Amino acid sequence: MNFGFSEEQEFLRTTAREFLEAECPVSRVRELMETDSGYDPAVWSKMAELGWLGLLIPEEYGGAELSFVDLVVVLEEMGRGLLPSPYFGHLQGTLALLRAANDPQRKELLPAAASGERILSFAITEEAGSERADEIHATATRDGDGYKVSGTKLFVPDGQNADTLVVACRTGGAGEAGISLLLVDREGPGVEVVPLKSMDETRRIAEVRFDGAPGQLLGAENAGWDTWEWVRDRSLVALAADAVGGAESVLEASVAYAKERVQFGKPIGVHQAIKHKCADMLIEVESSKSITYYAAWTVAEDLDEARLASAMAKAYTSDAYRHCSAENIQIHGGVGFTWEYDCHLYFKRAKAVEVTYGDPTLHRERVASLMQL
Repeated sequence: MNFGFSEEQEFLRTTAREFLEAECPVSRVRELMETDSGYDPAVWSKMAELGWLGLLIPEEYGGAELSFVDLVVVLEEMGRGLLPSPYFGHLQGTLALLRAANDPQRKELLPAAASGERILSFAITEEAGSERADEIHATATRDGDGYKVSGTKLFVPDGQNADTLVVACRTGGAGEAGISLLLVDREGPGVEVVPLKSMDETRRIAEVRFDGAPGQLLGAENAGWDTWEWVRDRSLVALAADAVGGAESVLEASVAYAKERVQFGKPIGVHQAIKHKCADMLIEVESSKSITYYAAWTVAEDLDEARLASAMAKAYTSDAYRHCSAENIQIHGGVGFTWEYDCHLYFKRAKAVEVTYGDPTLHRERVASLMQL
């Protein structure tokens, strides 16, 4: 069995890295952090031309119809370069459509998603700050052939940039059995978007308030939780891939700085303490790759262990990325804390990845539960 990437996947990785280094170097990332939208529409359009926005979308709808493993290759490069874009939320919305949309919805939305003309996002988190079914209180009530959505969602990925939101709402009784997914136009009546401040300025999040906003059912009524769990598993792997790329980047930065920074006539990299830090980081990066690639394979094949593998990947890579980014600051010393160096950008992204859709402790509890420990 060959556990390596194919020639086509390695070419995809090389192409992605070259594109991001040319179109969105860290200097450009810093510029976009200061804008209201937080991303470059021109780069977004070029990503669509490369097929990135429709990697998982069937060819009949304008996509590339590749696997989740192929997608992870691109996501890793995005994390490596701290790409500021609505891609994560767009991916979640696309996954929800692929899982639950009917034929008219697929024909209307998937081609527009693949071309980048319509940006998608997924809104589930509310005031409690978690994604548990019993903490979803936004409601959707029947209104003729459609629904009216009311409630507030927090931390919606690029909520201010999305055109269509997939909103988790309560349409039935308590618990998971009462959750449905609704498609809501962000610019439609009854929708108010409030941008939120985030420690990670390379990604935008928003509070979205719904007051009788028109919604269209996605999938069957009261069957939205199954779709969300399917989307969540793949979202966790996507976050893990982002963490792998970022952790590898800070490892390389740490090694480079340890070679060039001279104290008392010697590079600091000759000191055992620095060598140990870099060695530990290398082990964490390589281990992160292993669990992430395995998890990507399980979701690509839609295997039963995908839920377990995605939780394991999210737990391990979150810890690894946070630790590597913190060690990068320590190896850089005093300048590592300054705005001029990029260390803090990766540390903030690592913290954001760590808490998105559950911290490592939560996912270790999920792993224990799934393994019946």
